[in-house]
Amino acid sequence: MTDDDLAKLNFEDALARLEAIVSQLESGSLSLEDSMAKFEEGMRLNKICSDKLAEAESKIEMLVKRADGTLEWTDYRPKPNNAQATPIRQP
Repeated sequence: MTDDDLAKLNFEDALARLEAIVSQLESGSLSLEDSMAKFEEGMRLNKICSDKLAEAESKIEMLVKRADGTLEWTDYRPKPNNAQATPIRQP
């Protein structure tokens, strides 16, 4: 598949294709050249899946309980480098 074709895949399809590639690589039945080509495609799929997950995380809203016991909706924004996420309060 071309990079454009891969970029058009939704998360579930990209993940399924990545899992199929992993199975093929683990089987040991591919030639070295085919293994390298599958590995490269798998790395591109891994990036696509990671990007789609990051996009989804940026859209998540969560309900936060304030100190006074009231609830409010906040946007969930992950911190860079896999640090613990911090909710951003909406006005």
